[in-house]
Amino acid sequence: MPFLAMCSNCANIFLPSVMHNGELIVMSRRTLIKIAPWALLVMLGIVWQVVVVGLDIPGYLFPSLSDVCRSLVADWRPIAAHSLQTLYTTLAGFVLAVAFGLVLGVAVGASTLVYKSVYPLLVGFNSIPKVAFVPVLVVWFGIGTIPAIATAFLISFFPVVVNVATGLATVEPELEDVLRSLGASRLDILKKVGLPRSLPYFFASLKVAITLAFVGSVISETVASNLGIGYLMMSASSNMNMALVFAGLIVIGAMGVVMYELFAFVEKRMTHWAHR
Repeated sequence: MPFLAMCSNCANIFLPSVMHNGELIVMSRRTLIKIAPWALLVMLGIVWQVVVVGLDIPGYLFPSLSDVCRSLVADWRPIAAHSLQTLYTTLAGFVLAVAFGLVLGVAVGASTLVYKSVYPLLVGFNSIPKVAFVPVLVVWFGIGTIPAIATAFLISFFPVVVNVATGLATVEPELEDVLRSLGASRLDILKKVGLPRSLPYFFASLKVAITLAFVGSVISETVASNLGIGYLMMSASSNMNMALVFAGLIVIGAMGVVMYELFAFVEKRMTHWAHR
């Protein structure tokens, strides 16, 4: 009973402020959601630093966070130059993947014949590790930017195709029958119903495709380029400069997160009607 009385007193103290300032709870929750990723990032950084320093792990095996930060500051010029190269190849491959994936996705989603013919080949192609294509691309185009763009394209177009085709497939057959009975052609149904239905799927695929494009670019740069973050990391690892290697990893992750959030913002702006 004393405990219940104490809880009742606490409720009497705090509940009025909550009831009169209902938005306070909402704002606090929103603030918590916003700071949660940063808080987790700081916690992981602290754990990283404490574990490496506490276990006295050699820097050539696993550098501490402070060593990585020093490398980011000391080598910011080459890191920035190679980051721009990686960003360029990633975006170039991504743009090609979106254009190709959108066209092919519409064809696959709109035609049963194309779906039955092409989709099994796409699944088989997507099952092949894209790093296996890099030596072939080097033979065809030489070492440089083109293999990185091509690898980014090859690894990122599949999600676009699948999502666009899936979005078109959500149009109910009953709805199509009704529209046809009202005089709508197949092209009209595709333009006015199918494509709007597939927009949320399309923009969702962009978030996946851009992160995969970074993977493809870096994979190619590690073995078939003399520019880019992948090349920088390989050069640093050959010199046992693991701090620079981890600095490159952090930069790649940061660029991926920024691009993901950018396309998430575009998705919400363009398909706000599809979000709660």
